[in-house]
Amino acid sequence: MTVAAEPDYRKRLRCNVAQIDDIFTECLSEAQSLLGERGIELWLEGASRVCALGRGQDLPVIYLQVMPGVAHIVGDEILDDTVEMCQFLSRSGTPKAIAPFLSSLPYVIRRLETRELAGAYFDLLQRIGREASVGLLPFFTQVSQVLGQLNIGGLRNWVAYGLRTYRDQPDKAGDYFSLQTADSVAALRRERKGTLLIDNVRNLQLYLHSFWETDEDLLPYSTAYDIDRTPLPHLDKQGFHLPDVIEVAGGPTGLNRYRAILAHLAAHRKWTKPFIADNYNRFQHMIIEALEDSRVEYLAMQKYPGLRDLWLALHPVPVEGECPPGYSCIRHKAALLSRAILDPNHSYKDPFLLEYVKRFWERVQANPFDTTIATDLGVEYLVKIHDVSFRSPDVYFPNTEILYRDDNRFLWIFLEDSDDEDDFRSDHNAANPKLRENTVDPRTMFARHHKEWDYHSSTYRFDWATVYETIPEQGNPQLVDQILEKNAPLAKKLQRLIDMLKPQGRVRVRYQEEGSELDLDVAIRAMVDYRSGITPDDRIHMSNIPDNRDISVLLLIDLSESINIPLSLGQEESAQKTTILDLSREAAALLGWSLDALGDSFSIAGFASNGRHQIRYYPFKGFRESWGDEVKSRIAGMKGALSTRMGASIRHAGHYLSLRPTEKKILLLLTDGEPSDVDVEDSEYLHADARRAVEELSARGVSVFCISLDPKADEYVRSIFGSQYLVLDSIDKLPEQLPMLYMALTR
Repeated sequence: MTVAAEPDYRKRLRCNVAQIDDIFTECLSEAQSLLGERGIELWLEGASRVCALGRGQDLPVIYLQVMPGVAHIVGDEILDDTVEMCQFLSRSGTPKAIAPFLSSLPYVIRRLETRELAGAYFDLLQRIGREASVGLLPFFTQVSQVLGQLNIGGLRNWVAYGLRTYRDQPDKAGDYFSLQTADSVAALRRERKGTLLIDNVRNLQLYLHSFWETDEDLLPYSTAYDIDRTPLPHLDKQGFHLPDVIEVAGGPTGLNRYRAILAHLAAHRKWTKPFIADNYNRFQHMIIEALEDSRVEYLAMQKYPGLRDLWLALHPVPVEGECPPGYSCIRHKAALLSRAILDPNHSYKDPFLLEYVKRFWERVQANPFDTTIATDLGVEYLVKIHDVSFRSPDVYFPNTEILYRDDNRFLWIFLEDSDDEDDFRSDHNAANPKLRENTVDPRTMFARHHKEWDYHSSTYRFDWATVYETIPEQGNPQLVDQILEKNAPLAKKLQRLIDMLKPQGRVRVRYQEEGSELDLDVAIRAMVDYRSGITPDDRIHMSNIPDNRDISVLLLIDLSESINIPLSLGQEESAQKTTILDLSREAAALLGWSLDALGDSFSIAGFASNGRHQIRYYPFKGFRESWGDEVKSRIAGMKGALSTRMGASIRHAGHYLSLRPTEKKILLLLTDGEPSDVDVEDSEYLHADARRAVEELSARGVSVFCISLDPKADEYVRSIFGSQYLVLDSIDKLPEQLPMLYMALTR
């Protein structure tokens, strides 16, 4: 990459503060040693934006000096985040807080270490600014002392207490955040609990290097900001992920608890070879994980015998038979097995448990490096103990959480892909592309189990329906091109609509106190008011803000057998009959072309079913795929067969759609009939399940809209989709109506 000369970089910095020339060479040298070219560009742009605030000549100087080191720790994105925080402080009436905010940021980032925790810190600053802005400047004077004693969760609680206590006395909030009041100091002491990871990183890194001959990065996570799923220790290609604080209430010290976690993670890294997750069900996963955890811990204890006492002190002691009737006891059973293997002095009596503990020790003592021990014994043991109550939604948790162990994502290779980068998956496939090439045939079908709603009992049947994904058969992509040529007049009409809907990039917003340029009309009016003795309007700037469509849409096509039936559309007897499949293909082609031209994120898929165990899902185009010959060939190869189990297919498509990072998410369902399947005689059962699936997606922010080609659909489609449906009276209008409908929905 070509590196620009220093004068070129200085020209890119739009700031004429004289002090910058004295420090720019030194700052640029540091930035070049810590940041890439993109980072340097963001750094210079950020300094220019800070300078444009007009809040003092020191601010751009401080920004230039501190931000290369900050960005080096948590990534280039923090540069923009910091500028936005400076702008917030300027708007909130506390411009004097910007300098201490920037000056204290290097220390804060060294304590937090990740962008996620830095984002949580910035959120707290904005909350203080909104609810008690007078406290911001005092807060920055004490932030090093506070963060020296608290993790991000404790800081959040301390801030929340102060804002709540002084809600009616905002003028005294400054005393609280500067630690001038007794209740502020007491609240700080109350939140000082546990052992902070940041205070022990060096010690733990030496432990890893000396005992385990590895230099993995230690990455903190916070449990204070995770509500849906409490995070657990885990390992991936980035390093070892550990809680930022460990609270101790008796037993081993916090430092020893960190060592217990690291020893378990290091043992997995050293001796575990991942298993194919799709080969086992979720109950088998639990037992296999318990056995593999025990196997690698045995190897670790052979090397360091003292680990047994440490792990025994942290491992729960489940009581045999304490799981009550009606509960799912699978976690309880797995914890019993794990404890019985770890503790040779256990008092358990269950014959199956004792048999498999014995078999485990026989296999381990014969060859502890045998990676098939967990899978062989795990599958067999589950057969012995399996009970229908395992599927109960009431899972028994007491004395089953082994907190020093990881979440076991490292144990599994998931062959099934996800469109979401942050979905819960191991990174074995990304780290080992050859492994995927050797184990996955391009046409292998992947399975996902979905729940189904039973309206008779008003309960879910968990893991009831199985959806298989496979790459669709390919046809001739020229068929899609011919469809577009055939519909050229319609395409021109759609193009005019697209031109109207397509965002123009940026929108001008007037009457701003701060902005990218001066609004001359308002500025002149303000000057006239000033000279007339009238208080002028200080909103004399205007800004250009992005104007983009933030939409994801997934077109889900019913590919059941009925779409192959020829239609009577006034065609001559000698002409080839048109089918619903032909019209669906045309509609998908035109909608795909329109969305590609419009720039919206979209996906196209189809579904059909042959009972609850065989629901087919065909991804014709993924969200990240471009509209090209590969996608066109799949659409051209579209075929119809089997039945219409709608609820599971809606859930499966909605899973991918709900993960899209867009403001608006739309699922368009194109069908020619009501839900039905070969293994269900009660049609209302599938109606109720489809209705429930639509409600579930709506709760997750996904709008579901049905386009029905069944002239009798009004009898049932309203009960499933409410008002979100359209019944086409003229089926032959589908290719035109589908893209028109989408544009109307997103206008």
